[in-house]
Amino acid sequence: MFKKILIANRGEIACRVIATAKKMGIATVAVYSEADRDARHVLLADEAVLLGPAPSRESYLVADKIIAAAKQTGAEAIHPGYGFLSENEAFAKRCEDEGIAFIGPRHFSIAAMGDKIASKKLANEAKVNTIPGYNDAISGPEQAVEIAKGIGYPVMIKASAGGGGKGLRVAFNDKEAFEGFASCQNEARNSFGDDRIFIEKFVQEPRHIEIQILGDSHGNVIYLNERECSIQRRHQKVIEEAPSPFISEATRKAMGEQAVALAKAVKYQSAGTVEFVVGKDQDFYFLEMNTRLQVEHPVTECITGLDLVELMIRVAAGEKLPLTQADVKRNGWAIECRINAEDPFRNFLPSTGRLVRFAPPTQSMWQSDTEHLFGVRVDTGVQDGGEIPMYYDSMIAKLIVHGKDRNDAIAKMREALNGFVIRGISSNIPFQAALLAHPKFVAGDFNTGFIAEHYSKGFAAEDVPHEDPNFLVALAAFVRRKSRERATTISGQLPGYAVNAGKDYVVITLAADGKNTYTPVHVDEFVGETGSARVKIGADSYEIRSNSRLNDICITGTVNGQAFTAQVERGMQKNPLALRLQHNGTRIEALVISPRMAELHQLMPFKAPPDLSRFVLSPMPGLLVDVAVQPGQKVLAGERVAVIEAMKMENVLFAAADGVVGKVLAAKGDSLVVDQPIVEFQ
Repeated sequence: MFKKILIANRGEIACRVIATAKKMGIATVAVYSEADRDARHVLLADEAVLLGPAPSRESYLVADKIIAAAKQTGAEAIHPGYGFLSENEAFAKRCEDEGIAFIGPRHFSIAAMGDKIASKKLANEAKVNTIPGYNDAISGPEQAVEIAKGIGYPVMIKASAGGGGKGLRVAFNDKEAFEGFASCQNEARNSFGDDRIFIEKFVQEPRHIEIQILGDSHGNVIYLNERECSIQRRHQKVIEEAPSPFISEATRKAMGEQAVALAKAVKYQSAGTVEFVVGKDQDFYFLEMNTRLQVEHPVTECITGLDLVELMIRVAAGEKLPLTQADVKRNGWAIECRINAEDPFRNFLPSTGRLVRFAPPTQSMWQSDTEHLFGVRVDTGVQDGGEIPMYYDSMIAKLIVHGKDRNDAIAKMREALNGFVIRGISSNIPFQAALLAHPKFVAGDFNTGFIAEHYSKGFAAEDVPHEDPNFLVALAAFVRRKSRERATTISGQLPGYAVNAGKDYVVITLAADGKNTYTPVHVDEFVGETGSARVKIGADSYEIRSNSRLNDICITGTVNGQAFTAQVERGMQKNPLALRLQHNGTRIEALVISPRMAELHQLMPFKAPPDLSRFVLSPMPGLLVDVAVQPGQKVLAGERVAVIEAMKMENVLFAAADGVVGKVLAAKGDSLVVDQPIVEFQ
């Protein structure tokens, strides 16, 4: 067994590998860029080596620097994690040539599966179901139309070297096939330097279901059940679960056996994933093989009780798999939510900056621990006070739950999301909460088009309907009442001027447009103990008990005997007296005041926000890579104004209306904050 391994990655996956290495008694070496100098993975490792500047092409993607770091520290093996160099055959071969074990498949397996056209031919030879299509490079759009007609519409036009949704179009007729081919070819050439395109049948109502496989250097290959990854936004997975609520036992077995056949055909050694697209009639077709550990591997670890990272390390050290296909378990139900640094209410724009508060829900399962299951696990590479840099992907954490069955797992996940405190940057937690509450998701009735279908106009606060909106109003009254009760006990109060807690309040739910809601409430005791009160709203009564402290953001307790977790913050920037409450994805800002104060509040004029329509504002923190206009220039609506780069993505800003540029307020190369003006129109 290795004595020391280097992890050629960053963030949560680097922390994940370190956890297993520590369990196995293996020393670890972290590598880091200048942006990650104080990152969590650097603190957790036994040693750390600086690779270079923040951009990954100057640090995490430079194979020479990583090999040098391994030699310098005496690391015998390299774990590549996922992303970066994990599926780079040249890097895997270089490790082998330098006498360093690559904790992943052999370079020839990566090469065989890395090219979509070559991998499809191999799959056909291994008798794996493949989607009807044309697998040779296509000469031009005219040939593309003829091929599409032969296969039968709809068809998918795809770049051979594609990934992450780039170089992909769906065509329903000849015109779309002609135009789609040209667009895909341009995108593929610009993004991957490879303009080969192939065409295949588009599966309707498709699900994305993948099989986790594991092989060793002794010719043994097993499959570890499946993962359901159909909840995707723009081809990026959002929620993953294991097992799938859709496929039958017979389909599971057939998919697993085909995945194993493909892995054996390429002499696969290590953990890998065979991705399938599954149609509404459980017809399944090979999509691609990921020759690395997947982001969503924890859900498989939960239901099988296996540590996949440990098994990868053991296989790389030449050991045989310690289990056979018959030993693979499927126990309970696991769900993973990807918690990303993005603002769902602003079209999921990246959100970078400092984590002012980062307090995940209480964990009862841990990375590398296969003993303590049926609980909550948080995989993360950040910590309280840490920075989310703009140079890498937007994932803050992965929240994983393991339940007895699917409904139990959904309930656990909703409660865990309620208790996940992230401040300083925006996160997609409200969106995750809305997805988990959606009746079709709960029923298991969804496919890869689920988010596009149900949130076609983006995501707004009203897309998270609370099952009992008055609960948040009652909780606001409860928190204010407890605060007033404490104030009554302060010594030295003047006679006749002492604080009176009172029983009657009005909760004002504040609205951005000034159309506030005024709700009268009555608060009294129902058991006469600290931390309890009955809140009456009309005919409804809420008996709340909570031992949380008044300054806690996360409040736990019971309401009418049912457990709850909610978030409450005091003193909002715009209104220091307001409370912000969050539960099941719904967020409100509320004032809790006396009935007389509420009467006066209704007489206050509403101050509308300033008109910023003359400005082009930065919608997110990021780097200004281009300003396409100059003062005095006439600009038409829809014309490109500026380009901002954040989280490995370029975001183009367009003019909302015709106009003449007055001033350019930011320069190329500037680091921008949210809502910073870039251009002012006359």
